[in-house]
Amino acid sequence: MNADPVTILSFFLVILFVMPARYVVGPLGGAGSPASMVAVLLLVWYLLSTLSPRWTPIRDRQPVRAVIVFFCLTVLASYVAGMTRPVSSDELNAADLGLVLVAGWAGIALVTADGVSTMDRLETLRQRIVLGATFPAIVAMFQFFTGMELTQYLALPGLQENGSSVLFEREGFFRPAGTATHPIELGVVLAAVLPLALHGAIYCRVPQQRRWRWVSVALIGSVLPMSVSRSAILGLFVAMVVLLPTWRPEWRLRAVLIFGFASIIMRLLIPGLIGTVMNLISVIGSDENSTTRTGDYDAVVQAVSQRPLFGQGFATYLPRVYRVIDNQYLMSALETGLVGLVGLLVFLASGWLLARGARRVATDEETRHLAQCFAASMAVAVFGFGTFDAFSFPMITNLMFLILGCCGALWRLQTQVSRVTAEPVI
Repeated sequence: MNADPVTILSFFLVILFVMPARYVVGPLGGAGSPASMVAVLLLVWYLLSTLSPRWTPIRDRQPVRAVIVFFCLTVLASYVAGMTRPVSSDELNAADLGLVLVAGWAGIALVTADGVSTMDRLETLRQRIVLGATFPAIVAMFQFFTGMELTQYLALPGLQENGSSVLFEREGFFRPAGTATHPIELGVVLAAVLPLALHGAIYCRVPQQRRWRWVSVALIGSVLPMSVSRSAILGLFVAMVVLLPTWRPEWRLRAVLIFGFASIIMRLLIPGLIGTVMNLISVIGSDENSTTRTGDYDAVVQAVSQRPLFGQGFATYLPRVYRVIDNQYLMSALETGLVGLVGLLVFLASGWLLARGARRVATDEETRHLAQCFAASMAVAVFGFGTFDAFSFPMITNLMFLILGCCGALWRLQTQVSRVTAEPVI
């Protein structure tokens, strides 16, 4: 790779976070978002680089490569299996475009895992992830308070709208999506990025920058409840459960005090919002939304039992033809079968395991904390993927494959250091 991967990935982050995800190249539908197209080019760049011994990124052990190959093979197997049954033209088009999406996800993870060369470059990428996620948070805050859909002015000419531009509402509050496609997606994205933002603010050594990094933390944290989404709040809870036990006692005390103070401020500035969000959480399992989701289980079990191993084909379970399934684990079981569900679980678990493995071998506190923050981000995804069909939403899916790549890069860099320090001096 003769170009700097972090620079290329930074361009990708601008496309991912700044351009509204619902605007696509018309004929390509959901696979035609600018971010998805850039992601495919990343895979092409990665594969071409492997042809040259000088530029190949494949030099050290990297478990992410095996994870991505396995995940892609499960999708390809489901595609082949899906073609053995009668399929409509809509399903066939969706299956073909689904392969394009998966190619892009693979490109993001592989370029990041193998291309980030030093801890300094990984830190630069972390900063840019946080900076990128701050933009949809700002847009969402504007949407929440004004009810105006600002994103219609951010799309490139020639793109088509693939989704509604009308703001959702719940309990009298606007539910902003920022530049994401849905408030749930925005909420889970912000919950996954918040640990990375906290790391940058805590360990910032430049006083002038520290102030702005805490502003990013405040923006991301305050917009989370504005999404009026249970997934966002519970994702925040998951992130804190992962982080708090590893913090110093004084950090935990500050976190509790800041959280309490922030809750009071939110209650004063936006009366009813905190109560609405807490009520949504308290009625989980008994409200109409929850019962509708659990009502999907019987239909899913019946459909999976007909094609248990490889499913009916990735991306072919179209909501307009079948039904809406707000659970990625169920969707994967339907579309890619039990084998594909294992592929999804391996993808999510590997990020956690690589981050935790990097934490174990890291020798300094800052790197150990960074590894724990990446693990927290993956934990948010493990939970969040059970609350909506995440692979249907480009921002969260692209982000999580990027974070998987970051976990792989961190593991590789730390194990390199560990091997070097362990070698005897002759």
